[in-house]
Amino acid sequence: MTVPSLATFPSLSSRLDLLAGEGAIDVFRRAQALEANGRHVIHLELGAPDVPAPPHVTEAAIRALRDGDARYVAVNGIPDLREAIAADLHARGVHADADQVIVTPSAKTAVFYSILAAAQPGSEVLVPDPGFPIYTSVVRFAGATPVGYAMDSRNAPDVDDIQARITPRTRAILLNSPNNPSGGALGSAAMARLAALVERHNLVAVTDEIYTRLVYDAPYAPTLAAFVGARERTLVVDGFSKTYAMTGYRLGYVVAPRPWVEPLIMLATNGHTCVAPFIQRAGVAALTGPQDSVRRQVEVYRARRDFLVRGLNAIEGVTCAAPDGAFYVFPDLSALLSRHGLTSAQFAARLLEDFGVAAIDGTAFGPRGEGRLRLSFASATAELDAAIARIVACVRSL
Repeated sequence: MTVPSLATFPSLSSRLDLLAGEGAIDVFRRAQALEANGRHVIHLELGAPDVPAPPHVTEAAIRALRDGDARYVAVNGIPDLREAIAADLHARGVHADADQVIVTPSAKTAVFYSILAAAQPGSEVLVPDPGFPIYTSVVRFAGATPVGYAMDSRNAPDVDDIQARITPRTRAILLNSPNNPSGGALGSAAMARLAALVERHNLVAVTDEIYTRLVYDAPYAPTLAAFVGARERTLVVDGFSKTYAMTGYRLGYVVAPRPWVEPLIMLATNGHTCVAPFIQRAGVAALTGPQDSVRRQVEVYRARRDFLVRGLNAIEGVTCAAPDGAFYVFPDLSALLSRHGLTSAQFAARLLEDFGVAAIDGTAFGPRGEGRLRLSFASATAELDAAIARIVACVRSL
């Protein structure tokens, strides 16, 4: 039988051309291909914790499955999970109720829905540059224009640059603090300034808080939704993948101002109907059960962060700030690369192909990422030691 090619089919919608992928996924695929040929690769490309979900979380999902908890449930989520999320938000200073929570199959889905709701076609949406590439992709898909704003000297979102980029066409701002890829986070004073800007310019804010508990100097990172002026204009996105090592569970949520709740529920109805209830039971267990594993993992990440930062700063031509949160470092190699006439993409390719270290070129997160790499320290410490040695060898080979 002849297999038809794409060329023989009617053309795809041009809207799909607006979507872009993730550099981390592309690098992961190439690393897997090298491993299939017998190469040893150290994986620093994916933001995936190297520990399993806490046992009580796994048991909650298994118990729910055994109890037959696998039928359709409410689109916005089971009451127990929405109440647990609302209680957790109160601890973070966000005054939201359970009826404002919409449970989604992953935080990424919640980001997608929030941007589709906030990005008016023809408007401008401020996005972090460097930032998670899906933000720019979905803003374009929604018919709006992404406008990148810079990070400051601490690798946190630069409020002065955000202010300078607001125009009459600006409708919304996307915030990720702690930031992926830099790990930089806004402090309370800077967040208050940003909240005032959101109110003054009548903006919608979508704040992706997937790393909010993975910070090194406080229980939570400050959230825009806790500040007067922004709280009624902010959609809070969060999930369970990073904090509770529940990457495969695909569980997230968006918390919306009340006027936005029903339209977002309609969007969810069209998009996914509901999240599997046994997965939601795992989420309840994660939020209401012991938090020892979270605190323990933050300390593990702190040690890995410090190890990587020391090792990278010891390399001539490389500077690396210690991130405030998340589990990424974003070293600046621009001085080194300029001496050898290389781009960060070329260096990242050489590092993977010749030295077996999978890292992400900084431009995968936006043009301002040139000269940088994102390295995840979600991997085990022994692998980080080998990774530093291989990076040093790659630099010497230049």
